[in-house]
Amino acid sequence: MNLKFLYHRIKHIILNPSKAWEAVYEENRPIKDVRNSYLFPILVLIAVSAFLGSYIYTNATLSLVYSILVALKYLILILLVVYLTTVLFSEITRALDLGKDFTVSFKIIVYSSTPFLICQMISHLFESLIFVNVLSLYGLYIFWIGTEKMLNPPDYKKMPMVVATFFVIVALLIGGGLLLSSIIDRLFFTFFA
Repeated sequence: MNLKFLYHRIKHIILNPSKAWEAVYEENRPIKDVRNSYLFPILVLIAVSAFLGSYIYTNATLSLVYSILVALKYLILILLVVYLTTVLFSEITRALDLGKDFTVSFKIIVYSSTPFLICQMISHLFESLIFVNVLSLYGLYIFWIGTEKMLNPPDYKKMPMVVATFFVIVALLIGGGLLLSSIIDRLFFTFFA
């Protein structure tokens, strides 16, 4: 794991997205590198912050196992949302005659999710800062810039693509979150409570 790459990529995606997307386009990294060097380390940080936030601030009366299950829930949820969104985004781009390239779709989804992922770290660690998730909407701008650089869609296809992808992500986050919360709660209260 290259922490220097992770730090610089996050910094450039947030502060200068158009320059960062040029670098992403030119370097042509395989999915494995993006997943292992960027997505997984951020997911681990989110899981750790969810564990600490749950254990320290939220569940003073519940056992340590519940906090571990909460961390696992967010790790699984975000990983599933990223992959399912990538699959559906590939289908959206195919339907809009922009091609169907899973690698390009994965890069666009992962890198444009950076503000959301950072906000998740903060809001899971400090539950009272949940309002910080509003800053995740900056990811729509990063997504817009990324699709222009990586897919070069015509102007009339940009907005339908952004709106469709936004609703896919929101639906997957809400649906997956409710489902996983139900499973985790049942699992905990059945076996560990």
